[in-house]
Amino acid sequence: MSQLPVKTGCIFILCVLFCLQLSAHNGKVAYAYPLGKINIDGDLSDWPPTTVKYLIKTNISDTKPDGDADFSGFFQLGYRMENHSLYIAFTITDNDFVEDTTENVRWNTQDGLQLSLDARHLPFGSGVASFMYSKKLRNIDNAFYDSFAKNASWDMTEVAFVRKGNKRYYEWRISLGDQLVVDKSIGFDFLVFDRDTDDSFTFMGWGKGDAKYRNPKSLGDVIFLAANEKTATVSGNVSWDKPMKIPLPGEVHLHSVQNPKLWVATDMDSLGNYSVEVPAGKYELLLPYTYFQNGKNVYALEQKKPTMVFVRTGQKNNVPRLTISSTPQPDLIPEKGILHQFGPESFSKVDNFIETYQKYYQIPGVSLALIKDGGLVYYKTYGVRNTFTGEKVDENTLFEAASVTKPVFAFAVQRLAERGIIDLDKPLYLYLPYPDIEYDERYKLMTARHVLTHRTGFPNWRWMNKDGKLNLLFTPGTDYNYSGEGFEYLKKVIEKITGKKVEQILQEEVVHPIGLYHTFFSRNDSLKLMAANGHYDMLPTYDELPEFPGMAYSMYTEARIFTKFMLYLLEQKGLNAQTYKVMFQKHSDYNYKPGDEKPKYPTYMGMSLQLRETPFGKSFGHGGNNGDFKCRFEVYQDLKMGYVIFTNSNTSDALLDALHYFLVEGKENE
Repeated sequence: MSQLPVKTGCIFILCVLFCLQLSAHNGKVAYAYPLGKINIDGDLSDWPPTTVKYLIKTNISDTKPDGDADFSGFFQLGYRMENHSLYIAFTITDNDFVEDTTENVRWNTQDGLQLSLDARHLPFGSGVASFMYSKKLRNIDNAFYDSFAKNASWDMTEVAFVRKGNKRYYEWRISLGDQLVVDKSIGFDFLVFDRDTDDSFTFMGWGKGDAKYRNPKSLGDVIFLAANEKTATVSGNVSWDKPMKIPLPGEVHLHSVQNPKLWVATDMDSLGNYSVEVPAGKYELLLPYTYFQNGKNVYALEQKKPTMVFVRTGQKNNVPRLTISSTPQPDLIPEKGILHQFGPESFSKVDNFIETYQKYYQIPGVSLALIKDGGLVYYKTYGVRNTFTGEKVDENTLFEAASVTKPVFAFAVQRLAERGIIDLDKPLYLYLPYPDIEYDERYKLMTARHVLTHRTGFPNWRWMNKDGKLNLLFTPGTDYNYSGEGFEYLKKVIEKITGKKVEQILQEEVVHPIGLYHTFFSRNDSLKLMAANGHYDMLPTYDELPEFPGMAYSMYTEARIFTKFMLYLLEQKGLNAQTYKVMFQKHSDYNYKPGDEKPKYPTYMGMSLQLRETPFGKSFGHGGNNGDFKCRFEVYQDLKMGYVIFTNSNTSDALLDALHYFLVEGKENE
């Protein structure tokens, strides 16, 4: 191994000794100083022995390690300006190493490491490049909208892995190019995975926060400091402007006034106290979010006035108290739902409702349509397709419909059943055996009706299982469990029986008969032009249009077009009366776990439709949630009214819930 030059080594030791004073920090901010020559070979002996060790102690997974011997570790970091590279060394203690060398290797079938980096680190949001590394599995997730992240590749990295006894050593070099600047901060975090031979699976990170591979708000901060640069402690307190029973928001941001490339987030305790080390200079203290959620309640936050602090080294810097106010979530619910007596005078009320909730919950785009007296009475789009480009949502913008795909596919299957092409009660294996589950003979009892009523016994998705394999939770037909896996099996069966691709079947049985034009189930040139981007916390997600049609999740459509499907079902077209009678019957009660909030009205599963018995009569509908897209439709059969809404955000649950009361139930039924 190479030796550090004497001059560099002395400078580095001085810097590291100073850094050691920061080791009591909460773990979300780290400080990178210049390094001497480092060889990326998994042998960490050329790292200065005094380099700060940042503990890896934030458990992200549901399961916890059995102690430090089972799973623990630390990381060290620094940089070299000569090659504009960040260096990271991980030392992991793990008494049970598991390596998956099969062709079906997945992130959760072995030990491994995923490193996530937000190099541009823009205060208003930038993108993450994430590197998943193990011997057999190497993946990259790129934020397509970010100029650095979208070009990230393994060519910009060097990685080495060595295992000695119960220790794992990972050594990384990542070229940051012009993003490596002294006194600049970047976003950085990782997940270390520990799979044990007893099938337990645990993963830990540096700081809290989920979805680090795509969410820059879940990353910590690294500040690049000059070799002899000192930092200073900044401390302060945040408080409400009036007595509040709810806890304070969890963190504050410090933004350098002179250097816009330098800002950090720091945690605060339950009393609102915080402390962080930053370089000297003038900083502004800011709240990171415009709203936060406490239980089911959501509050908008407002900073009373700007808070500035001049940070000087060699002394403690106390910041004036930051006082914030909170505003309860909007309350625009009328006494009676406005859809009951809807007219032109209601249009502005709908717009005000959507735009108020959209702004409050930071929902980029919305497509909304309302039906009354058996016809479309209002349709409008709001907001943007993509927060980075600012492209407006319009009548051609298509949204991911997620699980609303299921009732559309179910309608096509029932049309085939009426013509005798498939028997809904014939075991599916007689049409097409399923090798993925043939080890369990019970699967031979499974029918298309079980799929459409979620009584197959399959889990929702196999990847949710520890081993990633498909299994049966119960004998088909004996219980209820919501499952997308069943729809994928039924898709294969339908294609086998008909000799056609499922998209052709959907065109013939649904799209053309009903007129669901501009509705797509997989990637094509038209969809690429019209699709909105999903968003997590106002940041666009990756441009991953479905390559293949998934009958549980992949439909893209918009509100006005989709009302044609809703009205088709309401008018009971396209299927005979007996089929509709069975479709709207109760087939399965929902299963509720202890502590789950049960609906106030009888709610159950029909034939791929959620059915409800309400004071306004029976309703049918379905919701969809793919994380960055959420949607819902509901039709009241007796009143011949309903609504459908599509959104491109993870924050829209509250809007979807409130819209139901705004349109239908009103305050009198809250």
